[in-house]
Amino acid sequence: MAPSRAKFVDADQFLLYFSGVQIQGFADGEYAVIEQMTEAFTEVVGTDGEVARSKTNDRRVKVTLKLLQTSAANAQLSAIHQRDLNSPNGAGVGTFSMVDLFGGSLCEGDQAWIVKYPDSSLDRSAKSRDWEIHVANGNRLENGN
Repeated sequence: MAPSRAKFVDADQFLLYFSGVQIQGFADGEYAVIEQMTEAFTEVVGTDGEVARSKTNDRRVKVTLKLLQTSAANAQLSAIHQRDLNSPNGAGVGTFSMVDLFGGSLCEGDQAWIVKYPDSSLDRSAKSRDWEIHVANGNRLENGN
């Protein structure tokens, strides 16, 4: 039997948690962006073409979650961020986890925090709220989905 060439993406099969809260109520279209904040290696090229490669050891990850303005997760994220702003010693630092149950991709870290409140715009129809979360020492795996 020939191997299957059809692959599937199902947004319902992505589980996202921040600081113990399951994030739901995503905006239409693109709903999460995950970026490494720094390259894994830097390079220096000598005059004669020799290349020295240095490991940066910076595994920070920037996550942008795009929620509908009607999502209950906005209030939960606001409460976490407000607690962080009003309390000493990082009361808003928590775990972050995104797992693709279909494809096995993941992004996770034990120390994550909200960078700032999302910008807000109001319109006749629901808009998105983009929450930026930074993850220190993130662990990532891109696994085909």
